[in-house]
Amino acid sequence: MTDACTIFTTAGSETEAEDIAQALLSEKLAACVQMTPIASRYVWKGELVREEEVLLLIKTRAELFEDVRSRVRALHSYETPEVLMVPVAAGDADYLAWLAESTARR
Repeated sequence: MTDACTIFTTAGSETEAEDIAQALLSEKLAACVQMTPIASRYVWKGELVREEEVLLLIKTRAELFEDVRSRVRALHSYETPEVLMVPVAAGDADYLAWLAESTARR
């Protein structure tokens, strides 16, 4: 088991996704943020919603989850943004060392 994790969130636009990624990277809350457009379908307040969104895969450490969650919520336009953490059970040692170094907050 490692301290590494991936946090998933979606944004309503590329601009919002870029703003979230920039904040997380500049504040050393993430080592990497990958973004890709997706087609989302979900039920919100009893209605079926079809939206184009941007999926963000935030590579970070589990101990930073609350800080990442708080920052995403502060920057997000959604009333209830998705913020889900998936632990990394194992990974390449060099990559995990880079991730830890990139998120070291001095």
